[in-house]
Amino acid sequence: MPNSFLSRLPLSRFEIDRDNLAREREGLFEELWADPATRILPIFQGSALLSSPTSLALLPVDAVPDAELRVYLGRSTSTTSPEPAGTPIVAALLEDAGHLAESDWANLRAVGSQLSDRDAGIFTEALGILNWHASHRFSPRTGEPTVAEKGGWVRRDPVSNTEVFPRTDAAIIVGITDADDRILLGSNALWESNRYSLLAGFVEPGESLESAVIREVFEESGIRVVDPVYLGSQPWPFPASLMLGFLAKVDPAHGTETTPDGAEILDLRWFTRDELAAALTEIKLPGPTSIARAILEEWFGGHIDDGQR
Repeated sequence: MPNSFLSRLPLSRFEIDRDNLAREREGLFEELWADPATRILPIFQGSALLSSPTSLALLPVDAVPDAELRVYLGRSTSTTSPEPAGTPIVAALLEDAGHLAESDWANLRAVGSQLSDRDAGIFTEALGILNWHASHRFSPRTGEPTVAEKGGWVRRDPVSNTEVFPRTDAAIIVGITDADDRILLGSNALWESNRYSLLAGFVEPGESLESAVIREVFEESGIRVVDPVYLGSQPWPFPASLMLGFLAKVDPAHGTETTPDGAEILDLRWFTRDELAAALTEIKLPGPTSIARAILEEWFGGHIDDGQR
């Protein structure tokens, strides 16, 4: 990645050629199952199989129970993974983990920052596309069950013969600073009361990213911001978001007094760097897999040692 901020984004890493042209082949999975080099990434209840605390387990096709759904992820480009570059990788959604049930499984939030570039990329890719399948089992036109095709990257309505393609929800997330370079953190109603993070929200139809930053910040905090500056993006497949990171400054024509919206945000606090460091024993910050953590450490000037890895 070309700059220090992008290198902080664990789920934006990848070492995979998605090999989109292969998706058009009708007998793709038959070819892959006949290839002894093909490896399967099992996914069960949103978790992936581990070979070690920092590595995914990729299995030969005959070691995986029957899958509810298969998606061709592409070919590995990694030169440091156990499997050679060019290895075809397929995500398999398991309805029943079978003989793998007693193995080690982990969710992406917990291990994403510890995985290699290749493993972080394929786990993120697999979870994102499988979550899309789960929410598009029926046609939006006819209500009929849709059929997965093209390597798992399209669902087709067999009645109208129309194709449904994967969708990603754009969401902005913002590091808000004032004239004294303090940062604003909020506590969401869905979290434990001592967890604080950056403000975020979904981009609405007909809205630019910058407009979404200004609107969402005001709606959640009562703060007016100006000059949103884009930092970078990270997929967040929980279930289907692309987080677009920004920095923005408080509008000097308005104050820094906050008004939590009371629905999503229950509390808001301004922190200097020293104040944040001193508060780490009493508050919880976003996890190391998140873009929120990356933006926060970009402002902080380095790693924040709060015991999370």
